[in-house]
Amino acid sequence: MGQPVYLDYCATTPVHTAVRAAMLKTLSEDYGNPSSMHWAGRAAAKLTAEAREEISKGIGCLPDELYFTSGATEADNLALLGVMRCFKPGKAHLITTSIEHHAILHAAQHLEREGYAVSYIPVDAQGLVNVGALQAAIRPETALISVMLVNNEIGSIQPLAEIGRIAHQHRILLHTDAVQGLGLLDINVDALQVDLLSLSGHKIYGPKGIGALYVRSGVQINPLFYGGTQEKALRPGTENIPGIVGLGMAVHHTSEFKNDERPRLQNLRNYLISKLEIIIPGVIINGPSTAVSPHVLSASFPGANGEMMLMRLSMAGIAVSMGSACTSKSIEPSHVLTSMGLPREQIEGTLRISFGYPTTLSDVDEFLDGIKAIYPLTLQ
Repeated sequence: MGQPVYLDYCATTPVHTAVRAAMLKTLSEDYGNPSSMHWAGRAAAKLTAEAREEISKGIGCLPDELYFTSGATEADNLALLGVMRCFKPGKAHLITTSIEHHAILHAAQHLEREGYAVSYIPVDAQGLVNVGALQAAIRPETALISVMLVNNEIGSIQPLAEIGRIAHQHRILLHTDAVQGLGLLDINVDALQVDLLSLSGHKIYGPKGIGALYVRSGVQINPLFYGGTQEKALRPGTENIPGIVGLGMAVHHTSEFKNDERPRLQNLRNYLISKLEIIIPGVIINGPSTAVSPHVLSASFPGANGEMMLMRLSMAGIAVSMGSACTSKSIEPSHVLTSMGLPREQIEGTLRISFGYPTTLSDVDEFLDGIKAIYPLTLQ
């Protein structure tokens, strides 16, 4: 085994050196509470404002439309529960899709238990939302639509702008979980026609434990927590200054490099597909061929046991995934691949390979050598 190869960037990313340096400074020097009125508090408040400005530029919103959270899971919950609870149970309807992250799906299921109506829109065989079915699901009491930007298992990019036009024609709010898109796609909340947007630090070379929710000015939303006036009382609690600074620096870093990284990672993805199709006859690439993010590849290996492949690759120093990191310990098949209509045996032989800024051609070749060696050993 040579150097370890990490190809699971959809699960998390390493903290960028510039992000780490900025965070360390806040831990040693800028340690004030931004709610304090003295010099230390003002210094911390200034750093928070600068990070908010940087992030707002990254998604095309106003700084005061951003609310810092502990991550995208909290941001997703705040968006769904915060909007829906502005209405009485039984008086509001939520539309989402069958392939959302569990931060959305579990929040939606909780809302159902509270008495709210929820519709789960199917996707086609490519993992793309059926817009016609979504439009047909709209009711007079529909209050919110939530559709992720980039799917975390297959990389499909959803037609948010089209969905946004439909939503706004019916005076319905649109939320998106943009976690997997922020580091590579050009995101502008007005172009996407979204009213709420969730993002996360650790998916874009920032720290874990920090995220944010964009809420368009004028949108009413109820808090999940109570106990302070921070974040305009929508998300009270002393701000995580190191995390906020790290998130701001991560957005700055990815905004500078993503235009160069998109084609580079697309070339790596194309290269991997072309080589896989040679060394593993019958390999199936899941998801769309065009409307797909360049950093995600879902591949099904005929007759193989995905868990055995993953473990043997890990023993060889190669890190990949079977799907979402949040459900990797579950024995249930991927809800995303199931929603696409894939048979169970194909799902069970599927790996997710995801790239990041540090990924090299050598890393891809190491994976190809590894899968060529272990694939015959994992046939069921």
